[in-house]
Amino acid sequence: MGAKYTVTSTEVQTGTKADMDSSGLEKDEKNGPQTPVHVWSTLTHKSGKAMKVGDMDGNLVLRTAQGQRTRALIVWMGVAKWPNCPTSDTDKQLSAGQSEKICTAFLIPEGQKPAAVELTQGYYKKPLAWPVNN
Repeated sequence: MGAKYTVTSTEVQTGTKADMDSSGLEKDEKNGPQTPVHVWSTLTHKSGKAMKVGDMDGNLVLRTAQGQRTRALIVWMGVAKWPNCPTSDTDKQLSAGQSEKICTAFLIPEGQKPAAVELTQGYYKKPLAWPVNN
């Protein structure tokens, strides 16, 4: 990628069954009922070549109190709509010194609670983690 950036998790909101029902997503019978979790973060480009807001999407992970880890929701066909989590412009370019506040949606099994937001740092370093206060 060639860019250095920081990510700071600033807020975590657990959605409701009504949010899930009105999201436009089909129910996943295989994994059972899901609950949306919205993670607000600030992405700040520090140095290097310009980067897209979406360049770090795959690095955010939500860990539940039961130890399950999940990556951000990706919708292949269509769009998921959330009342408190607008879709970020993942193609927006950031240059050194620019920041963007983004909301990322995750789905966790119904009944579980988010415990931490993690930022992966490759295979050999432990992820950075921000605990979630429920």
